[in-house]
Amino acid sequence: MDPMEVARLFLDDVLMGQVGEGSSYKIRKDSYTDKNTGVTHVYVRQLVNGLEVSDGDINLNIKDGMVISYGNSFYNGAVPLPFTNPDISTGLRDFERAVLYDDSEQVPLTQSHAENVEKVHEFEHLLDSNCQVPEVWQSELYSDDMSDFRPALLTFMAVATPDIGLTKKIYKDFDTFKNNLIVTPVHHFVSDDEHRIEFTVDNVPDAINPAKARLAYIQVPNEVGDNTELHLVWKFEVEMKDNWYESAVSASPPHKIISVVDWAADAPIPKVPEFSPATYNIFKWGINDPSVGNRSVEKENFDALASPAGWHAIPYSFDPSYKGVRLSTKEFWRNTTTTWGNNVFAQENWEGQNSFMNNYRPDAGKSKVFDYEYDPQETEKPDAMDEAQRYINTTVTQLFYTTNLVHDLYYRYGFDEVSGNFQQYNFGRGGAENDAVIANAQDGSGFNNANFMTPPDGQNGRMRMYLWNTAIPYRDGDLEAGIVIHELSHGLSTRLTGGPANSGCLGWGESGGMGEGWGDFLATTIRSNKIYSDYAMGAWAANREKGIRNYIYSTADLIVIDVQDETVNPSTYKTLDKPGYWGVHAIGEVWAEILWVVSQKLIEKHGYSEDLFPPAPLEDGTIPAGDFYRDTKTGPLVPKHGNSLIVQYVRSSILCLIVPLLTTSFL
Repeated sequence: MDPMEVARLFLDDVLMGQVGEGSSYKIRKDSYTDKNTGVTHVYVRQLVNGLEVSDGDINLNIKDGMVISYGNSFYNGAVPLPFTNPDISTGLRDFERAVLYDDSEQVPLTQSHAENVEKVHEFEHLLDSNCQVPEVWQSELYSDDMSDFRPALLTFMAVATPDIGLTKKIYKDFDTFKNNLIVTPVHHFVSDDEHRIEFTVDNVPDAINPAKARLAYIQVPNEVGDNTELHLVWKFEVEMKDNWYESAVSASPPHKIISVVDWAADAPIPKVPEFSPATYNIFKWGINDPSVGNRSVEKENFDALASPAGWHAIPYSFDPSYKGVRLSTKEFWRNTTTTWGNNVFAQENWEGQNSFMNNYRPDAGKSKVFDYEYDPQETEKPDAMDEAQRYINTTVTQLFYTTNLVHDLYYRYGFDEVSGNFQQYNFGRGGAENDAVIANAQDGSGFNNANFMTPPDGQNGRMRMYLWNTAIPYRDGDLEAGIVIHELSHGLSTRLTGGPANSGCLGWGESGGMGEGWGDFLATTIRSNKIYSDYAMGAWAANREKGIRNYIYSTADLIVIDVQDETVNPSTYKTLDKPGYWGVHAIGEVWAEILWVVSQKLIEKHGYSEDLFPPAPLEDGTIPAGDFYRDTKTGPLVPKHGNSLIVQYVRSSILCLIVPLLTTSFL
């Protein structure tokens, strides 16, 4: 049967009887069939009174007409009456008339500014004493009109901004900030939702792009704690300089911030352009950092299936640097001579800002020979930054090379267009477009770290790599492949968990720890070789032999799994019960160690592949088994060696994880 029909029958027969009248569902458009495994991943969102329940999800995994596993976080309690207390649908119409089309009739606060002055002074005192969010905040920013989401949005921005001065200004002059917001309703030509209520908002303080607002329900634990109840909320998507938030704020006053997730989409396929491969003087694939090998000149090692146009070609119509430009050419493809292509935009970001298009990047000319010096010298501390910046051409070239190879590798294991990968142009293969990775080298917004922001499919991922001032000369995180791979793996796991259009599943707790663990594990696996070694994360950049985690990744003394050598890595799942293991990185390293142990057992049994890249496709598009895949006549291709098999397993396990989980069933 059609997997979508299987999903509908399953939902209607098995699950919908568990929810109350007024509840329904929709199958999300980012559902898809995984070509590597043959499993169809169906993502379902609950609707109550026509509004989405933002954390009401069912993920179904279907193969051969059978549901093989599913997770269910649908709300199953009493359904509230539509838009009660007050009737918000009427209020929304009044809001559109009063605020959107007549600036002279603003929705008033219930308290005047003068009446708030005393409380604002109290608020300032609390800020200056560096307290947590004071309760007094909640009484400042609301109106009697639930349909006016502006107070709720400003409540969130006052807390979200890292600029404490801006926070004070919002509360001191709230009316001005509220009235300066430019609100535009979003009208859909076709809508599956009876009450789809959406707005875009300009002039949001500290946001770098217009915010999005929509009405939804969210589940909140009841007072007893044995179940959940539905609360009406405004959902906001706000892109800031260092964060990209999806938040839920109660629609009724006083506005409470209920949840926050930080995220830190065809045409005929044109002929692939003819080009000569570029060359790069870099630390090639497998050399993790300058301490374990030397640079060499390598060819543009693109995979013809993952990057059909190579790494340096991008369609004019998908190139953000040509947005709004009237072209004098009829050519579809633009061949670049810089670190700018369909998968990655790589450049310096010394100023630490969000702009990137006009930032510096090396230009190798028509020859595309990216061969630059790298010989940093020890300097006095004040000159260390200048010394690091002298080698920006080498740094950006390395970042471009590593990021493209990770793109191509993950593509071959199934992280393709419909799965939500990062490409400007998707070659007519489906999925959302215009989301290549923005890769910033030597980012000026910090030191001794790296991060990756993953919005939903169709919006650019943003990776920021930093210098490490842990040694003189400074060490450049762009040159430690493990750090880059870890960050790019956040893009993989965030897009795969919960579906390409849902970036809210791995924000915190054990699910966030799994995201960190997958990143460490994949980075460690990619750098490893046939002769076994223990590995540390970030050892070179941090100038620490044991790296930046509590332990190095090791299989030492694994005769009994819970009697490891405590001087190497004693981590087991039980370790998470210990104090200090509540953070996502601590949880992640336990998860990565478990995966590392499993991978070595798989290698012990199935052998080792010298190359993690599958064989190239034949002219007819089929992929030969070669010595890489098991020689099966039917079904998906399965890697035959332990190290390639674990990469496929990990990628598949990410797909089948259901987060957030209220209940999970495995059939």
